[in-house]
Amino acid sequence: MKAKFSQPVLFGALLIAAVACAPPPRASAQDVLLPDQSAAKAKQIIKEAIDALGGATYMNVHDVTCTGHLGQFDHSGELTGYEKFIDYAEPPLKDRTENLPQRNEIDVFNGDAGWNLDRGGVSPEPAGQVAQFQEDIKKDLDNILRHRVDEPGMVIRYDGQDIVDLKQVDWVQLIDSDNRTIRIAFDRSTHLPIRKTVESRDPKTRLTTHDVEYYSLFFLEDGVQTPKQITRERNNMKVFQVFFDKCDYNTGLQDALFTKQSLDDRWAKMPNKDKYHDKKKKNDKDKDKDDSSDSDDKN
Repeated sequence: MKAKFSQPVLFGALLIAAVACAPPPRASAQDVLLPDQSAAKAKQIIKEAIDALGGATYMNVHDVTCTGHLGQFDHSGELTGYEKFIDYAEPPLKDRTENLPQRNEIDVFNGDAGWNLDRGGVSPEPAGQVAQFQEDIKKDLDNILRHRVDEPGMVIRYDGQDIVDLKQVDWVQLIDSDNRTIRIAFDRSTHLPIRKTVESRDPKTRLTTHDVEYYSLFFLEDGVQTPKQITRERNNMKVFQVFFDKCDYNTGLQDALFTKQSLDDRWAKMPNKDKYHDKKKKNDKDKDKDDSSDSDDKN
């Protein structure tokens, strides 16, 4: 399960195409504010959103366990998988996702490290997956609202009113020290976030990535308002759509859950017949690749 969703992170509407991203709103005359006024208004909107999400309860979340269904999509927008999962998280740095009911595909991320368990064994996550996880932490909505708003170098401003998904919203814009431009639309009636856009540029390729997340169907769990549905798009292509069935907060997850040792222990308990068959398939597949490579070299 390689797709990592924001959680903390968290998911027939699955097959409906996501609403196209609205263009940035134009501020009206009354929205043109001095920088200090703009920042103050933006921070007030964020405070109202935090209060709506659960106030102190929301801010003091230590861990969360969610179950739900995840749909993943390929580059053409076709659905490539739809599966049930359980996700354990100690936001923002620790996350563990398992498929249900088998629990034979597990991804664990812990800061700058990550490991994967499948029926072939335990292995390190590819460097690209770990890098993407770390980038997703920077863009994560909960991490932004709980921690990043007050970090050094963060520029915050009010970005005007708009209509998003048939709702009146206030946009808030944040620009971090790495020049990510983050825009969040807050419903003016509920104060809850309903959309987030992030523009970031790869320092090596200089290519710009445009991420959009949609949040809907909020429900109250343990005093925290939680979106039951989250959809992510990247560069106008849908990446995943997740539907949460249940989320439990502050259950006292153990740090050991987010270690390689926990996967080694899980691997040791998996039936040998499952390991054998899948490992044989993997070895046969690798052998076919080697044979094909040898054939190409001879040609």
